Amino acid sequence: MKGYWIAQVEVSDPTQYSEYTSRAPAAFKKYGGRFLARGGRSEALESGPAASRNVVIEFDSYEQAIACYRSAEYQEAMAHRQGAGSAKITIVEGVE
Repeated sequence: MKGYWIAQVEVSDPTQYSEYTSRAPAAFKKYGGRFLARGGRSEALESGPAASRNVVIEFDSYEQAIACYRSAEYQEAMAHRQGAGSAKITIVEGVE
């Protein structure tokens, strides 16, 4: 089954956040991640306002999605996101 990252992000320091966005793609590429949604328009229909940035990344498997998050490459990139805003990342398994 495919795996998906679903991220809801609020950026408070765009300059520092750009350090993360310049590094994280190396981890996504290594683990076969493909962006399905990144930013763009969104509308929350339940449970409060939408995050200012919503991201969906598809991986060939749930295991690859987890491995990407736990990888040294992603953890190094994530360190640059700290203090630049907040993120809620959920990894889910696809249905087919």
